[in-house]
Order: sequence, then structure tokens, then C-alpha cells
Amino acid sequence: MKFRVNSRSVRLLVILSILMLAGCSGFRHNVCDMMIGFEKKRTGLTSAMIDVNGKPIAYLENNREASKPTVLLIHGFAANKENWIRFAGHLADNFNVVAVDLPGHGESVKRFDMTYSVSDQVGYLHEITGALGIDRFHLAGNSMGGAVSSIYAVRYPEQVQTLTLINSAGIFDHESEWMKILAEGGKNPLIVNTADDFDTLIKFALEKRPFVPWPLKSVLAEKAVANRALNKKIFAEMLSEADGSDFKAELAKIKAPTLIMWGDHDRIIHVDNAGEFAKAIPDSRMHIFTDVGHAPMIEIPAESARVFSEFILSNSDRREVARVYIKTVAR
Repeated sequence: MKFRVNSRSVRLLVILSILMLAGCSGFRHNVCDMMIGFEKKRTGLTSAMIDVNGKPIAYLENNREASKPTVLLIHGFAANKENWIRFAGHLADNFNVVAVDLPGHGESVKRFDMTYSVSDQVGYLHEITGALGIDRFHLAGNSMGGAVSSIYAVRYPEQVQTLTLINSAGIFDHESEWMKILAEGGKNPLIVNTADDFDTLIKFALEKRPFVPWPLKSVLAEKAVANRALNKKIFAEMLSEADGSDFKAELAKIKAPTLIMWGDHDRIIHVDNAGEFAKAIPDSRMHIFTDVGHAPMIEIPAESARVFSEFILSNSDRREVARVYIKTVAR
């Protein structure tokens, strides 16, 4: 599925932006929901909620078909399922796509009496896959979602057909700009306390920054600021669990064929850590994108989706390959 920005789309964005400048906060949020809804419709995704053992969980999916393989997409820290929309648009014709909001993120449950370490999220994710009825899938995670996906593949190998780690957290052997900032006692760029912090985060995390209309950016910033207290709790709980040697020992247990994708301009987790993942995980391969930052699925959705699709096809049996249109890898 290819995306083109036509004149009608541009006019719509301009008109909506002008209306937003004169509108109230409620109207601004409604229009932003319309914008995101428009993107989801173009990619064939729909939003849904499910109760998972008393925890409301939000997710995106296309029309699942038994004849298609399933991909499960896991976002990073302080991110959400919408990070995958354009990436998923290049998969939706040929795969069942499911992208979830992990607890503490997006539109899913947010409670201060819950814990949100990587191990906790792995447990929650297993509950979610059970509730959604997806028993076998190709698992992909970005940043924190990569660490969650890695441990998930160790704990539940019978479910994970392939594993894809995109600029994954978990190994920090090579120092990044972000790590230097934290070591020097600077403000964590991943925690958004003000609207200006949100703009700084986008510039810090992404090397190739997609166009985001002002109204949409302002609402996203507002939501990030509103979630800052919980994000600080989540970050602290992830740090308290972090132990590079233990994590590497877990990676060695991964049975699924694994693809490690990374942007070479990642300021948050240095690209050289990709090689450490490759050393630790048996049967893994690595793909480095040039002039890309921390989120290839946002920065270069078509190219990263193509590499991902080719990897899945190369590790699928003949019956599964026959169901997937060759145009996926021909783009």
C-alpha cells in the first residue's frame, strides 16, 4: 500500500489548522482525533478496546483473516500504538496487524498502584495476546518495546515465529548522547514536562522528522505533559530492573529467528549496541539504516516495513509465503 499526499489532503490540513487556531480545546482534540482517524482509515486499521483481567487495553488492528500471518507491534517508552500507523499501512494488505498500547501508555489502563517494569509488561502482554486470541505471531518492538519483546520471546517461544528488534532497549554498552545527558545530571529528554519539551523530544529522537501539523502536535504535547508523573514512575521502575549481564543471558535463550534493525543516528541508544544484540542472540541478523534516528518505523515507514516483510518471508514456510503478495517485497 503506497501513500501519496494529494492536494485534497493538503487543503484539508490547512483548513483544519486555521479552524483550530480559533477553536477551543475540546474542538482542537476532536479535530486531532479526526486527523488520526483519517490516517488509520488510509492504512486499513481500526481502533478497539478490550478488557484484560480488569485492565482496559487499547489496540489497533486490520480485518484479521485466517489465511494471513499475524504481526504484533510493541511501542517504546512514553509512546503509543499510533507510532506504527504508517509502518503498518505497508503491511496491512498482506498481514494481520495488531498494535497495542501497553499498560501505562496511550489509551490503555493508567494506574499508579500497578507496576511497569519490563518483566511486568511481558506478563501484561501475555494476558493481552490471550484475550485477543492470537497464539502465533511475528513480534516486533521498538526501544522499550524491543526489551519487552525480547523477554517475551524467551518466556513464550511457542508463540513467537520471528522477533524483530528496532533500536531496542536492554543493552547500553556503548554510550549515547542521551546517556551522557543523564550521567551529567541533565534533564531526561524522554520525560515531557512542558510543550517545549515535546518539540525537543521529537528533534532529539528522530533524524528524519515527518511533517506533523501544529494542531496535532499541540494535542500530542498536551497528552505527554499530562502523563509525565506516570512516565517518571515507569522510567524509574524500568531502571531499577536494568542489568545488562542478566539481560544478555536472557537473549542467548531466544529461539526465534531475529532481525535487529537500527538507525545509525540514534541519539538515545547508540547504534553500536545493535552489534551487541547480534552477538548475544543466536540466529540473528542485523540491518542498519543510514541517516535515521531512534524510530525507523516513523521516519522511513516504507523502507523499514519492506525490510521487515522480507525478513518474515525468508523465515516462513512455503504455505505462508504463498499467501503473501510478492508486491510486498517488490516495493
